[in-house]
Amino acid sequence: MTRSMTYWGRISALTLAGGLAFWIANFAISLTPIAAAYRAAFSISYWPMTLAALVGGLLIAGCVSGLLLSFQDRIPGGGYIFKATLLSLVVMGVIDAVSIAIDIDHLSIFHVIGAVINLPRFVALGLGVGWLAGRPQMPVIRSAGSVRSSHVEG
Repeated sequence: MTRSMTYWGRISALTLAGGLAFWIANFAISLTPIAAAYRAAFSISYWPMTLAALVGGLLIAGCVSGLLLSFQDRIPGGGYIFKATLLSLVVMGVIDAVSIAIDIDHLSIFHVIGAVINLPRFVALGLGVGWLAGRPQMPVIRSAGSVRSSHVEG
């Protein structure tokens, strides 16, 4: 037996999964000496950064989840994990490009370090969203509005 979820219920579940994955990756990265040097260079306090990573991860995961569910048939790739990770990396590229464009006069090695630090966080987010989206218990929502279970009875 499968349960059905509304479109927004599914987005909420995927957002929580992706946001939590992003935050866990952020927490692990934040314990490294490179992350400590990055925070020191920009005078970023640890606990506010941790809270901001949770909020930011949820916002980004919501965007990735919405895009995945809305355009799943148009995104290249075979599975949900690949598609969600691809979307997550595209969002990371857009965020990093905007960040560099805003601070173009003050570019430094720390912008490169920031992009490198972002990579595992965004990959974790994509993996979390894609893994949950591909679970048999999660219904597939087609663009026509019909809900069809992705669980195959055998």
